[in-house]
Amino acid sequence: MFTGIIQAIGQVKTKIAHDKGALFSFTSDELDFSNVAIGDSIAVNGVCLTAIEVTDNSFKADLSQETLDCSIFADLSQGDKVNLEKALRLNQGIDGHIVSGHVDGQGEVVDKTTEGESTRFKISTQQNLVKYIAKKGSITINGVSLTVNSIDANVFDVNIVPHTLTVTTLGLLNTGDQVNLEVDLIARHLEQLLNNNKLS
Repeated sequence: MFTGIIQAIGQVKTKIAHDKGALFSFTSDELDFSNVAIGDSIAVNGVCLTAIEVTDNSFKADLSQETLDCSIFADLSQGDKVNLEKALRLNQGIDGHIVSGHVDGQGEVVDKTTEGESTRFKISTQQNLVKYIAKKGSITINGVSLTVNSIDANVFDVNIVPHTLTVTTLGLLNTGDQVNLEVDLIARHLEQLLNNNKLS
């Protein structure tokens, strides 16, 4: 589990495609890897990946074709910047919201405007995800925990403060860019609960 509070910005060090997915390595001089072991989880742009090799400033992870298909990883290249967060530990507080690291789909930045010192992004998403997105509810964009300002049809908007733009890769986004989305976990569980009650 994760919180959606980004701990460091890293970048794609290498990307090797193969017939079942791809092998990625990510590097960051900002993230403390001293307590990361092989088998640990690290969220990269909101996707929970398992470290299969760890150095002082990098780690490798295998991505399945399924992960490539439902995330923006297929479009990432060597040198691209990514958001990094190590898995939540029991002695940690939760400053964002509960994030699983299982991306539900992709969105597209359709508008980016400056409002005072903040930046408002409008993001279109797949129709099947709209029912999980609520005004003032939580959503994860490229691993960042954010609050939905409003939603109209399949477009929602978020207002991002300068600090978040600086310590994550969201400040690099422009109109037309694709992003990873994870909807609120509680909304998904509530739907499952209600569907099960209808069947019983």
